[in-house]
Amino acid sequence: MKKFLVSILTIFSVGSISALAFAAETEVTVAALDAISTIAFASALGIGVGVLGPAIAQGLTLLGTTAGISRNPEAAGSIRLCMLIGMAIMESLAIYALVVSLLLLYAFPFNSQLLKLIGG
Repeated sequence: MKKFLVSILTIFSVGSISALAFAAETEVTVAALDAISTIAFASALGIGVGVLGPAIAQGLTLLGTTAGISRNPEAAGSIRLCMLIGMAIMESLAIYALVVSLLLLYAFPFNSQLLKLIGG
């Protein structure tokens, strides 16, 4: 019973304090916060999805390379060279996803609203 009472009081106090904190917002700050949170979510989702494909492909490439080298050790040099070229191409795809996510985060059209929000 004591834990239940403490949790109810905690929820009530946090809710009332947050309502007071957000009561003084204006339209500009709400729009800027909505845009910033949407852009941050899109950036996080984009990098997560953008890295998923190259990560799976790199794992499969390494699996095939080790199997090929174990079957034919004499061709290890040429197999390793092809693997390294393929890995570099796959890693460039992940870097492209990172660049797009960073562009979403740092080059958005709400700079003036963000400066108003932080008091600049």
